[in-house]
Amino acid sequence: MKTYLTKNLRNIGIIGHSGSGKTTLTEAILYHTKTIDRLGKIEDGNTTSDYEPEEKKRQISVSTSIASCKWKDVKINLVDMPGYFDFIGETFQGLRAVDLAIIVVSGVSGIQVGTEKSWDYVNKEELPRAFYINKLDRENSDFDKVLTDLKEKFGLSVVPIQYPVGKENNFKGIVNVISRRAKIFDEKSKTMKDVDIPEDILEKVNDCKNMIMEAVAETDEELLDKYFNEGTLSDEDIYTGLINGCTKGEVVPVMCGSAANVIGVETLLENIVQCFPSPADVESITAKNLKDNSEITINIDEKEPFSAFVFKTIADPFVGKLSLFRVMTGKLKSDMTVYNAKKDKSEKIGSMYFLKGKQQTSTSEIIAGDLGAVAKLQFTSTGDTLCETSFPIIFEDIKFPPEVIAKAVLPKSKNDEDKILSGLNKLLEEDPTFKVTRDMENAEVIVFGMGETHTDIISCKLKSKFGVDVILQDPKIPYRETIKKASDVQGKHKKQSGGHGQYGDVKIRFEPRVDGKDDLEFVDKIVGGVVPRQYIPAVEKGLRECINQGVLAGYPVIRLKAILHDGSFHPVDSSEMAFKTAASIAYKKGLLEAEPVLLEPIVHLEVSVPEYYMGDIIGDINKKRGRVLGMNSSGENQVIIAEVPQSEMFRYATDLRSMTQARGDFTMRFERYEEVPPLQANKIIESRKNEKVKDE
Repeated sequence: MKTYLTKNLRNIGIIGHSGSGKTTLTEAILYHTKTIDRLGKIEDGNTTSDYEPEEKKRQISVSTSIASCKWKDVKINLVDMPGYFDFIGETFQGLRAVDLAIIVVSGVSGIQVGTEKSWDYVNKEELPRAFYINKLDRENSDFDKVLTDLKEKFGLSVVPIQYPVGKENNFKGIVNVISRRAKIFDEKSKTMKDVDIPEDILEKVNDCKNMIMEAVAETDEELLDKYFNEGTLSDEDIYTGLINGCTKGEVVPVMCGSAANVIGVETLLENIVQCFPSPADVESITAKNLKDNSEITINIDEKEPFSAFVFKTIADPFVGKLSLFRVMTGKLKSDMTVYNAKKDKSEKIGSMYFLKGKQQTSTSEIIAGDLGAVAKLQFTSTGDTLCETSFPIIFEDIKFPPEVIAKAVLPKSKNDEDKILSGLNKLLEEDPTFKVTRDMENAEVIVFGMGETHTDIISCKLKSKFGVDVILQDPKIPYRETIKKASDVQGKHKKQSGGHGQYGDVKIRFEPRVDGKDDLEFVDKIVGGVVPRQYIPAVEKGLRECINQGVLAGYPVIRLKAILHDGSFHPVDSSEMAFKTAASIAYKKGLLEAEPVLLEPIVHLEVSVPEYYMGDIIGDINKKRGRVLGMNSSGENQVIIAEVPQSEMFRYATDLRSMTQARGDFTMRFERYEEVPPLQANKIIESRKNEKVKDE
């Protein structure tokens, strides 16, 4: 495959709200550039970038995919990212591979939550961006309205560099505002033909061109002077200004079309090449120089020593691991040995590929600015930097948001327990946005993910990739038990059989522990040797074993103080085992007399939402037996701080999403244990008893 110069590359991320037409736009560009010979459809499950079984089944993108195409001596890498919020990690990975993000907006629905979030993501990454208003052939689509909304929401630097010809059913072409060329879609030949700008939109096109000149002039003093003096700018000035303004994020071009009908794709490609930055144009990237731990800036340049950033991993049980990377400096050639600066390991580069969805094209060289994939690296994972040993640098890692939902993963077949962990560990290689832990207390494997669809897809992948059938359910709550008052009891174990008997006798006072610590506090107050020294550790050991099971529902007991103050022994029949048993008799008796209660874990919750959702959020927290502790503001949002029982929070990610149209975020952490109200406690105890009966 031909190698392109860095300045002849364009890395374009395609992001936006779910269902706005991102995958269809990717498909339309590939079809128009003759990279593919037929236009795939999401409904038919035959698009280039949605190739995973789960994507075809659900008809949504669940992972970031790359497809490259050529347009007039420029290679364009299209990075199609999911719009569904459960797969935000994939978006974060994809944004690290591109130089500009096109935010796709539906001409019918206009600005949606995903549009706002996409804007926030690119702001966070300080990435140049553009808008593409799609679906202009649909009923109720309105380019002017969406453009006005975009300008109001995101600022005056949002400028239309294209304008549609016709509306809804009559939408038939695009005007390139800068070159003032109109192209109309010809139904018969399925191609775009040059025509004069229709009279009825001439004034609108002139207005758009003035908007562009003003926006471009404001990004550069020289252009501003020229614009003031001459009242206009040449097309060449505009294109130069657009690339500079775009690169700095000071100008946001707006394009339009209908991806499904491939109308406007040619104009879009012209603008991608003329107005969007190449990797050579982008702002310098910060890295850490490992020689002296200093911060340095790197420009994408093929003449520098080699470095690359691994932005995604694909784990395939048959092919092995595929690492997707972007070359930052220099060139990567197959058979090179490179240094993984993060892991401090050397890696031998084997087969390298350019990707078009799942299709791989072998290559022997990948240059600065380009995206590629390498198979079977031993130590490398997502977020790692590969470089030359003489040029040891590390690029900033990808920061993923925290997981928001937990599910217990249970095997349908008992023999599959080991396979579950092995499969999950392989999936972790390609998806760093979930976490796996083992809950030893309840013997459960817990998966923490970004939402219910995310955890559902993890379970589906376990089956399709690793042949493990699993059930997902809410994890068991780690309840605890304690006592509310003191009791003083005797535990006596006396057994006589042939030969040595068994004799142990203890008197123990049980009290609630009040020093804030949860573990057992054992106090030895024996005087006069009524319980010999050698048996006292056995009493403590017996109690420590007992607290693993409470007397109400069998949950571990916390905040317990046990004072051993009296007892008796037999010179022949007493033994450690006998005193251990006596302690256990005292424990059961003592706890039942000391008003045992059930405790539940309470979490500290912080919910960040726009102000107009606050009433709903506070009402919902109260419904969940929570307490609001306070509020403060953070940027445009309000943060509600509360404490809520953990048992009420399993579906909070889904609840919050539906209450706030996905505009809310939250974090939570374990805070402490508190007594369960009697009504709930009775239900929990009853259900625990039924579980035990079933197990027996």
